[in-house]
Amino acid sequence: MKTIGIGFLGAGDIADLHAEAINGLEGATLVGLWNRTAEKGKVKALKYGCKTYNTEDDLLNDPAIDAVFILTNMETHCEYTLRAAKAGKHILVEKPAASSIAELEKMNKAVMEAEVHCMPVHNYIYESGIERAKSMIDSGKLGDITQFYMMYNIHHADDVRARYPGVIRQILTHHSYTMLFLAGLPRTISCMKHTVDATIAPQENVAMVNIKMENGALSHLSASFANDDHAGDPWSCIIKVIGTKGSTRYSYRDWVINERNGAHSQTYYAYPESIKNTTTHFINKVIREGGQPLSSLEDAINCQKIIEACERSVAEEVHVKFQK
Repeated sequence: MKTIGIGFLGAGDIADLHAEAINGLEGATLVGLWNRTAEKGKVKALKYGCKTYNTEDDLLNDPAIDAVFILTNMETHCEYTLRAAKAGKHILVEKPAASSIAELEKMNKAVMEAEVHCMPVHNYIYESGIERAKSMIDSGKLGDITQFYMMYNIHHADDVRARYPGVIRQILTHHSYTMLFLAGLPRTISCMKHTVDATIAPQENVAMVNIKMENGALSHLSASFANDDHAGDPWSCIIKVIGTKGSTRYSYRDWVINERNGAHSQTYYAYPESIKNTTTHFINKVIREGGQPLSSLEDAINCQKIIEACERSVAEEVHVKFQK
């Protein structure tokens, strides 16, 4: 088995989960990382057992690296994807994969021309519960799908909320690609948002979307940083698909440990496991076997179209027709 060498551009919190997956995976090695803040990069490299690079180009030009994980801020994703593709590296890019549809289209063109794989981190759909739901839908066991729900209510501390984008881009991106995977394309989109205590941060921390799907089903997506849900059967993060013959659900609450993890007051283990599953799929299925990601850059483009439709719906207070 050829050992696949990985390099990280960026070494923030999410890099910890990707590194854990790589270091536990046979036939893969984390060669090294570059981080904008060099001292932080050295600390993370020591933690991961890899080396650091002085520049992005040093990493991209290292022949020991087969694939690059782009774990930097969203505004740099397009530039780094283009540079990695030009260097002939396979690419895993964190979500949101880019800032705009135009950037995503440019990224898709570049990776196709370079004949390298590029996979967005659409991590929710790499959880076994979501894959089971997909299998039930595709096999017809649920009958005709009539409703799709995805709801997220996890309070984020003020400092975390202030540095994140609003929940439309930060959280409804997850909802959008998951909906695309399980329920298909939308037809019309209607979104509302709210900011609880704008003195902390102006960006929205509550948003809801109602969607008419192309197949006639209805979808409801909601996200909140403003509150937890501690009621019975809490909607911390829950997905439900209902059809004429049956229904299925997935919930963060199926696997919880009472210890802090990043922005969350409890550790919802479904989340870190989904990141590790994504990394494993990319290395073993996409790079090693030449397979396809469960969600591609084309899906990322449709996902971004949904997000931008939500933003237009909010701004103009209208239903927005999805443009294929």
